[in-house]
Amino acid sequence: MPHIVTDHAIIRGSRIAHGVHGSGEPVVLLHGTPASSFIWRNIMPRLVEAGYRVHVFDLLGYGLSERPWDPAIDTSISAQVPILEGMLAHWGLDSAHVVGHDFGGGIAQRFGIFSPERLRSLTLIDAVSFDSYPSPRTREQMAAGLDTLSKRPDAEHRAHFSAWLRDAAHHREHFASEALDTYLDLISGPVGQASLFQHQVAHYDPKHTLEIASRLAELSAVPVQILWGENDPWQVVDWAHRLHAAIPGSVLHLIPECGHFAMEDQPDAIGRLLVHFLEAGVTFQ
Repeated sequence: MPHIVTDHAIIRGSRIAHGVHGSGEPVVLLHGTPASSFIWRNIMPRLVEAGYRVHVFDLLGYGLSERPWDPAIDTSISAQVPILEGMLAHWGLDSAHVVGHDFGGGIAQRFGIFSPERLRSLTLIDAVSFDSYPSPRTREQMAAGLDTLSKRPDAEHRAHFSAWLRDAAHHREHFASEALDTYLDLISGPVGQASLFQHQVAHYDPKHTLEIASRLAELSAVPVQILWGENDPWQVVDWAHRLHAAIPGSVLHLIPECGHFAMEDQPDAIGRLLVHFLEAGVTFQ
């Protein structure tokens, strides 16, 4: 299936795959783990049709962006914020509407706390927050040792993550038939498998969101929308309510028949809620 990143830029010395679609007010979409901008492929056209210019990129160490050879290179939530800032500079954007899913939501929270003047609005979708991650199942997996996991036979690795990724979706058979192989291909093979553990799983550390947890109320300076799959097994819905309570004035929508990969399960609902939120024009600028 086609990716929606079409160009490349050198940001802070690393190659970042990115794409810009449409025209109008800028909306930046931030993906999570273990994913890429591919997860926005069914959302981007809806925003473009509604008159927005959509900016996407693959995080450093993810998707079609550079996978650093050195595992010591920081690709954590905190380290991805300067990559986001570099992309904004590359695109010539002083500010934008920001939408973040999963780890992308953690990046968006930090960006909004430390650069509030650059945020026009914020939408968080099944986002990590506080100490909501890694999940108990992931902690179990990490206990085996990341080096050991990175050297598993390819067939064993793919079988394990095929089952793991299916858990992220509520409509699992549809997900498996349409998109699962693309997700798997990006985190498998001689580059993808090692990079998954070195540059994604290695940074499943809640310190990046706990550090700003006491400041989440500051995000209320801009309109904030929280979208959450009612059936999310990775970031259970209790976290949505806690995040909603921590950001005064935020709007929370729980989406039925929807897992963690909300944009796979309910693209129509996500697209509709995003467009409605943006068209409401409830910005303070």
